[in-house]
Amino acid sequence: MPPAQKKLFIKTFGCQMNVYDSNRMADALAPHGYEQTQDMVEADLVLLNTCHIREKASEKVFSELGRMKKLQDLRKSEGKSTMIGVAGCVAQAEGDEIIARAPVVDLVFGPQSYHRLPQLVAKAGNERVIDTEFPEEDKFDHLPAADKKIIAARGLSAFLTVQEGCDKFCAFCVVPYTRGSEVSRSVAQILSEANDLAAAGVREITLLGQNVNAYHGQNSSGNEVGLGALLFEMAKIDGLDRLRYTTSHPNDMSEELLIAHRDLPQLMPYLHLPVQSGSDRILAAMNRKHTAKSYLQIIEKIRQNRPDIAISGDFIVGFPGESDEDFNDTLALVKEVGYASAYSFKYSPRPGTPGASLKDQIAPDVANERLQTLQALIKHHQNEFNQSCKGKTLSVLLEKPGRQPGQVAGRSPYLQAVHVDAPASMIGSIIEIEVKSVGPNSLYGQLITN
Repeated sequence: MPPAQKKLFIKTFGCQMNVYDSNRMADALAPHGYEQTQDMVEADLVLLNTCHIREKASEKVFSELGRMKKLQDLRKSEGKSTMIGVAGCVAQAEGDEIIARAPVVDLVFGPQSYHRLPQLVAKAGNERVIDTEFPEEDKFDHLPAADKKIIAARGLSAFLTVQEGCDKFCAFCVVPYTRGSEVSRSVAQILSEANDLAAAGVREITLLGQNVNAYHGQNSSGNEVGLGALLFEMAKIDGLDRLRYTTSHPNDMSEELLIAHRDLPQLMPYLHLPVQSGSDRILAAMNRKHTAKSYLQIIEKIRQNRPDIAISGDFIVGFPGESDEDFNDTLALVKEVGYASAYSFKYSPRPGTPGASLKDQIAPDVANERLQTLQALIKHHQNEFNQSCKGKTLSVLLEKPGRQPGQVAGRSPYLQAVHVDAPASMIGSIIEIEVKSVGPNSLYGQLITN
């Protein structure tokens, strides 16, 4: 007999890798009778998949758990039980504290343990469970393939984790402590999952890793290959029309990866390449192991190989010891690169990282002012890039109905949201549009017909 049907609700915090992890958690539980729901109130099992990157991450989790307690009490009054679990990087870093501070939690497990989720859930029916070890076995070897209908319901674009962990040890980052050292999946394993996604109708895959361009997986000959070689293999998959990858480190932009950008039409002309600061002094303090000049040289090489590429980046302002001159160096770098988009954050000390113990912490009002100045400059360049698309022909993957009747929406090669007047029957197609106007957050195009 099939297992009794139960409802699963997963709330995902943080990055694309957590989105991918949440999907794989659902896939692991599906054969055991759990069906995902978007209504937390009807869930028999609630999982919070957490991220530890941003400021006050753990406080947000405990605040969420306070709301979970009310939900649990409500369902209990109706004669229903609710199991609550905390997953992800906050669970990995602060599992013991979660168990101690939050009696509502039945289950705590880290990002390397979710392949054991069915067993952990079964155990948590009798006792509180914590599993934050780094297991020797490869979790991806033990995860079931997702159901084809479930994959299709998730949309035309999908994430696929190819690499986890980081060996860079940037002074501000907790990833090496919560995700561990760099580990790469085999080429065969990745291609198998990618083929399943394409067979279910996925047309665009974004390869994920904390340091994805440090990928070094084994091929069928037992040799280690890099991300460039993997992308060339991915490009052979029928029905898979678009490839992306994120997030990268400047020091791992290999020649083969640059060639992939040059030669693969499936690889979208968009690259997220974090730099964090334009000051060599601050980059050294961050332990980034590159300089502003070397970063700019990499950008130049990328543009030589793919002239139409759009660059995205990450920035941290207010790192300990950052002077006005250091910050001005960052502004100068932003102006020189001309980012199509970028993410910028105010530095916040993460417990256990070298940056947390540095002297010369920047006053919050100074950091806030710098962040606002940087974000205004980034927004200016983003608007310039979007305006430069006006009148151009772009290919758009149509993914869903648009905001207005008779409209459909999708993404350009540069990840811009695009709205176009077209029938809903075209959803799932990649079409050519002429950009007619540019809004604050999206493009508006006209279908090009022959």
